[in-house]
Amino acid sequence: MLAAAVRAFAARGYYGTTTADVAKGAGISQAYVYRLFPDKEALFVAVVEHCLRLIRERLGEGVARARSTEPGAVLAAMAEGYARLVNDRDALMVLMHATCATSEPPIRDAVQGLYSRLVEYVRSVSGASEEDVQAFFARGFLCNATVAIGATEVDAPWARTLLAGIRHY
Repeated sequence: MLAAAVRAFAARGYYGTTTADVAKGAGISQAYVYRLFPDKEALFVAVVEHCLRLIRERLGEGVARARSTEPGAVLAAMAEGYARLVNDRDALMVLMHATCATSEPPIRDAVQGLYSRLVEYVRSVSGASEEDVQAFFARGFLCNATVAIGATEVDAPWARTLLAGIRHY
């Protein structure tokens, strides 16, 4: 059901998606959705947590492939792992929609928790400086934005500028 929820929320966002949409996508009744989650907000928070696990897995896979323990090499390997995840447009769009729905306190708390855990993970496994960790996340946000707006499909100077040095799969 979480996979169906990811697809539904990715397509229409938190505000544009109903629990009926999720139920239909999962091939279950809406009543069953409510047996699993008390409301749409709790379901969306669970979807955000699911996306956190996906990101964490990709970063961990990157760490395992790092060519050395030098902070730059570890960050580069994690970036490579993240680049593979960003190709999953649904997970990316859920994160974009979640960021836009932070006026809802439980969603804001979930998004803050997501980034808190990711920043601490990246810092601890890479040993990188604060500035390098910040740059890692800044580049990730740029990567998210360029994929979300379809810049990867545009052959224009502005798109080439934003995409310079960014890898997408």
